Amino acid sequence: MLQVTTTDSSTPCCKKTADAALPPHGQQRRAAAAWVLALGASALLTAQGTHAQEATSLPPLQEGDAEPSPETASVDKSLDWENLRLQRDGESLLLSARFQWSLPDLVLDALLKGIPVHFIAEAQMLRERWYWSDQQLLSAVRYMRLSYQPLIRRWRLYDGSQPFEGQGLKLALSSTFESLADAVQAMQRIVRWRIGSMSELPSDGTALLQLRFRIDLSHFPRPLQIGALGRSDWNLLVTRRETVDLEALQ
Repeated sequence: MLQVTTTDSSTPCCKKTADAALPPHGQQRRAAAAWVLALGASALLTAQGTHAQEATSLPPLQEGDAEPSPETASVDKSLDWENLRLQRDGESLLLSARFQWSLPDLVLDALLKGIPVHFIAEAQMLRERWYWSDQQLLSAVRYMRLSYQPLIRRWRLYDGSQPFEGQGLKLALSSTFESLADAVQAMQRIVRWRIGSMSELPSDGTALLQLRFRIDLSHFPRPLQIGALGRSDWNLLVTRRETVDLEALQ
């Protein structure tokens, strides 16, 4: 007779978890670590929210604080032409210009003989009136004195806002140049010359800017004045006129 042999075996339906396999004190340590991590994450989220709130909400202005405004920024207001600029700086009206001229031969000869030559730069702002003479709004004058020093072979230039009689020469700015070309170049260029105050000008309309640069023959010795009178060889006169929009300077 055929015999069949069987063997009893059993397989568990599920595995035990790792926590269940841990002893009681191990489970307590893991629970404590999880609680610490959760507490730290909560604190971090709270801090980030507070920082974002502070960054997006600025404190209100206190009494006496100045609220920022674009009008408080300094704005450069100017009018430009070729070799000429009229600029407002606060309440001052400044003129920068470059004149093109050359010395007449007789004037150069007088300089080389040691005779100082005086020059005058004039600026005027006028308002034209058809029914009367033009109204002068403001005016300014600059005085220059050029001389040659043969002993040291240097050219000396005085530049001031007052006539050189009396104390005017002591108050003038003095410069020394090695060549006549450098001295003439300094005289041809005027930088940020204050010609008046903005309070002297109307706030609208137009005005006429008139510039003149000339030799002042009245400072020549008397014989030269008589000889130079009416002769173009001694004359140096540069003029310029421009229309100014006063509203552009306000």
